[in-house]
Amino acid sequence: MHRRLPWFIQCVLVVAGLALCAPAPAWQAPPASVPPAADTFQLVLPPDAGPADSAVSLQFIGTATVLIRYQGLVVLTEPNFLHKGEKVYLGYGQHATRLTEPALTLEQLPPIDLVILSHMHEDHFDRRVQAQLRRDVPIVTTREASEHLERLGFTRRYALARWDTLEVRKGATLLRVSAMPARHGGPVTSALLPPVMGSMLDFRHGATGPPYRLYISGDTLVFDDIADIPRRFPDVDLALLHLGGTRVFGMLKVTMDGDDGVRMMRIIAPAQAIPIHFDDYEVFKSPLADFERAVKGASLSARWSI
Repeated sequence: MHRRLPWFIQCVLVVAGLALCAPAPAWQAPPASVPPAADTFQLVLPPDAGPADSAVSLQFIGTATVLIRYQGLVVLTEPNFLHKGEKVYLGYGQHATRLTEPALTLEQLPPIDLVILSHMHEDHFDRRVQAQLRRDVPIVTTREASEHLERLGFTRRYALARWDTLEVRKGATLLRVSAMPARHGGPVTSALLPPVMGSMLDFRHGATGPPYRLYISGDTLVFDDIADIPRRFPDVDLALLHLGGTRVFGMLKVTMDGDDGVRMMRIIAPAQAIPIHFDDYEVFKSPLADFERAVKGASLSARWSI
């Protein structure tokens, strides 16, 4: 027997669906505004004794899970290690089945210095991770996700509001993680889903080492506030774009599809972009081929890779 959604949620979803059917206006950057004040937090980690990687390296594990290494610092994003056929719960009675295997298991991970979690959904922090991840691993995330993690027993949480920054030092390596604007769907739909943050990662080794800037979109659509990102954080070296065109309740788009990914590339203007978060769950309705087509049509093929 299927459980009926409460009547007020059904009404909201109908209104949101009608809004999604309306033609999308051409995107224009809003006028610049005075940036709000932001907080900076500190995390100091003990340095490693062994040799460190000399450049940024990324290993895509699946969905939005990426292992990032830089000068001895190891960062894990959106940990999801469920196997093909296992399900995640997305709220409101909605489940999604994984269609792929992760490239690594949770047990195969190296020691992790920091986890970046854009929001609390099981396809980003699954039940296996909730049960087995080390309780004292530092996790940077939203305030709402941090509260959930506290209930699960995680002790080193860094809750960032928009533009807040966590400075992570490990020996001579510095990483600044700043919370970027993100919205999980349209104005109505996002109110029913967990708050989300994008992330900007600024790496540097030593006082004179060249900086490296990495943008992670998080589960977001393109909306006006995204235009504030390049104003405050220009010269992005690499962007990781959460795509998939995820649909909830079969009709409401809550992550970027291929065309949205190209719009995001034009706004953020990274030197290179890598699509992630596609083809892994049946709720992802926009395959990688959509992004390939859109990138080719926009003459941006030289600026993306996988």
